[in-house]
Amino acid sequence: MYRVCFVCTGNICRSPMAEAVFRARVRAAGLDGVVEVSSAGTGGWHEGDGADPRTLDVLAAAGYELDHRARRFRASWFDRLDLVLALDAGHARDLRRLAPGAEAAAKVRLLRSYDPAADGPDVPDPYYGGRDGFEECLEMVEAAGPGLLAEIRAALERTAA
Repeated sequence: MYRVCFVCTGNICRSPMAEAVFRARVRAAGLDGVVEVSSAGTGGWHEGDGADPRTLDVLAAAGYELDHRARRFRASWFDRLDLVLALDAGHARDLRRLAPGAEAAAKVRLLRSYDPAADGPDVPDPYYGGRDGFEECLEMVEAAGPGLLAEIRAALERTAA
């Protein structure tokens, strides 16, 4: 099993959106029994809460499903995760600091690094804005999907060889 966790600040906007989108992509690729997708936040302010209603609305309008409860990322998770995808550079920095060693820190990547057309490293936080910010977030998350899936396929092929 290849395990991926998307991480944002509170785990109610960006990372659950990325989780829903990528889980659908994994399912469509026939890898749902091989790739496990989850999400978390760097902080615990929203632990136990559902996703932001605007996240749910934008996902539903685009045909994605999400059953979600926010949780905080734990350093102990590095042992069982293959890839930790930060939604912005601040999250990546926080996660690398939390990592118990260099091998764990190397698992942290920026989600937008998988989008060759990305105009920057960050998926902006839509929390304090309107629906258009959530729609922009969805576009950025979707754009990184093909590159991320290709990376995971390559990793699976290397471990199978």
